[in-house]
Amino acid sequence: MLLEKISLFNTKRDFFLFLFFCLFIASYSLLIEYNNYKNLTQFDSQLLEATVLQQYEKTKLTKKGKSKTYQVLKLKSDKGFSFYTIAKKSFMDVKAKKVKLEIFFQEMSFYEYMTGFFAFSKILHVYENPTIKENLNTYISSLHESIDIASIYKALYTASPLNQDLQLTFSRLGISHLFAISGFHLGVLSGLLFFLFKWPYRFLQNRYFPYRSYTLDSFFVIASLLFIYLVFLDTPPSLLRAYVMLLIGFILYDRHYTILSMWTLFLTVILLLSFAPKLLFSLGFWLSVWGVFYIFLFLIHFKNLNKIWQFILVPFWVYLMMLPLSLYIFGNFSVYHPLSIIWTSLFSIFYPLSILLHLVGFGALLDNYLTWILHLNTNGIILKIDSLVIATFITLSFLSIWKKYFTYLLLVFALLIFIYTIYNVA
Repeated sequence: MLLEKISLFNTKRDFFLFLFFCLFIASYSLLIEYNNYKNLTQFDSQLLEATVLQQYEKTKLTKKGKSKTYQVLKLKSDKGFSFYTIAKKSFMDVKAKKVKLEIFFQEMSFYEYMTGFFAFSKILHVYENPTIKENLNTYISSLHESIDIASIYKALYTASPLNQDLQLTFSRLGISHLFAISGFHLGVLSGLLFFLFKWPYRFLQNRYFPYRSYTLDSFFVIASLLFIYLVFLDTPPSLLRAYVMLLIGFILYDRHYTILSMWTLFLTVILLLSFAPKLLFSLGFWLSVWGVFYIFLFLIHFKNLNKIWQFILVPFWVYLMMLPLSLYIFGNFSVYHPLSIIWTSLFSIFYPLSILLHLVGFGALLDNYLTWILHLNTNGIILKIDSLVIATFITLSFLSIWKKYFTYLLLVFALLIFIYTIYNVA
């Protein structure tokens, strides 16, 4: 007889004890961050080592009306904070490299420290010894003739940032989420690892350790491999959310708690924000959270639907639900944007297949398909929706947790926004 699944919090007391625990952890985490902030800004300058996350050129007009071109660098220090600085136009390409530099402070608030700040700097040394990530990126580049195609695969495998042109193209196509490593990629990788691990484990289990639990052992191995990958990528916020949710989901499943619940998402978000308060200011983290929120909303209210129908309808549902948020934040839209529903489904095949092809040295076999996508006429429009509209949409989203009636209103509202965008781009 299967054990009956139970709710996460049985009493209000349990819930408030959990909130008190999270509040204590969050206060302590903020205290640590504030202490780091005070130590960093106690002098006019600081020596530190950092990794260059992004590097791109920017041109602006000076007060005298002349154009000035320089390079913008986004770095992440070894101490965990991110910041921006500038360098001369002629400065060498240091993307993904580790550098030693001196940064000079002006007035900087604690809020700026938490969200990412700008500081003038002097780069003292560029470490030439290639990292594992650099070696992997070099290998990826060697398999592709096109720099843009190589950049796409680097974004997929090593979380390397795409250039601004590619970002704009994918934003107009509605597939930016496919090339920014997130929970979607973690799910595909988990499935691939589960498939690869199953047969050798079953073979050995039947002969040497039939008493072992396949579920527990496979989860431990897969979770360990994914953790190594997470650290290798320097813990992107959206991927961190997905990984922690994977751990929490398994713990709840192992103890016969209900997994498919908004409480699971709530627990993940509160715990992550408590231990890593900087995530509060991460756009990638919140978009990841909203994506899972709408998937759960559909599966909870339409759980009686046939599984095949759920599989078919979820991509359409998530697209419609995320469209208002995408328009409000980015505003990019084109006639190809709705096709992202199909491309997202096909990506579940493309992603693991591309990994296998790169492992055996045939990574360029799919380049023609990516080149075709890049050459689509993605001239779109900038369409921003009003703050009142997005506030109404979010309010309906929260109300939909408790009443299915509001879920239908939410769907109608999202369809009206979709029709509005199509009308404007046609």
